[in-house]
Amino acid sequence: MSQARYAPESFSVEHIVPRAKGGQTKLNNLALACQGCNNHKYIHTEAVDPVTGDVVSLFHPRQQRWGEHFAWTEDFAQVVGLTPTGRATVEILQLNRFGVVNLRRALHLIGEHPPQ
Repeated sequence: MSQARYAPESFSVEHIVPRAKGGQTKLNNLALACQGCNNHKYIHTEAVDPVTGDVVSLFHPRQQRWGEHFAWTEDFAQVVGLTPTGRATVEILQLNRFGVVNLRRALHLIGEHPPQ
């Protein structure tokens, strides 16, 4: 959850359902992701919800709405999972990595975060 123009590495086109799990290279299965999130996702399509312990599907950006599964902390620096899917996605993608949180803080100070 960082903005491409401020990312230290180029964003990549990632397969929401990985090719290793039968995902196709078609628009409805592709998403733009920072390299860090893409690396953490790897071939996962599910993860453990840290609250319930249940295995749940990860957030699907083409089929689900961000605001239904996530929110920002009061300072807009960290992503909070609101649902089992949201919490599992925050965990597996490590959306609150140190560097990303620092970037969000700096961008917020100059009025460039959160994204619209």
